[in-house]
Amino acid sequence: MPPRASKRKANPTKSAPAKSPKVDSVRSASSKGKAASKVAESIDNLFNTYANKSLGSIDPDGVEALCSDLGVDHTDVRVLMLAWKMKAKRQGYFSQDEWQLGLKALQADTITKLKKALPKLEAEVMMPANFEDFYAFAFRYCLTEDKQKCLDIDSICILVDLVLGSQFRAQVDSFVEYLKSQSDYKVLNMDQWTNFLRFCQEISFPDLQDYDTNQAWPVILDNFVDWMKEKRS
Repeated sequence: MPPRASKRKANPTKSAPAKSPKVDSVRSASSKGKAASKVAESIDNLFNTYANKSLGSIDPDGVEALCSDLGVDHTDVRVLMLAWKMKAKRQGYFSQDEWQLGLKALQADTITKLKKALPKLEAEVMMPANFEDFYAFAFRYCLTEDKQKCLDIDSICILVDLVLGSQFRAQVDSFVEYLKSQSDYKVLNMDQWTNFLRFCQEISFPDLQDYDTNQAWPVILDNFVDWMKEKRS
């Protein structure tokens, strides 16, 4: 005789409550927020390591200590690139806002990470889309006085070698030699500075065959070309 079927109904299997996508999103946002907050705190702590407490900013002594920890000389072009990334306004000084801006962009909240970020920063600066901006920034960054619009020849010689020497060695060496030998110009302005970059990019050197004095070149570059031709003859 077959067994009687049970009249009792089997208990339905209880399923786990479904996760709400909204809850997951909130948790993810909260986690990211905490991580960002921790990074910001680390960046601020690093700033305080080098900052002059009374000034509330990193001063030249702090910059020198930073360079020492990064293993670079304070005259290294990468220090200028770091200032460009921070959009620093005053030569030799980094405000806390500038520091935060630069290090967040570089994703560096420790000195080790900052050191590792320098080659990437250098590659970023050397991209054509960025280099002209960096080149102009370098001039402005060296204007240390209110309403100052020009740089003296000695400063120009150092700066042009720093920012252009690796790309246009022959042009830079000749231009520096010319600047040091001439007596007509004591200073250079931004227009003369930016046009020297254009000169390096557009004019064949040292033959100078495509240099056209009828184009809108600053007179100092006309004089430089004349000096070069006389030197060759």
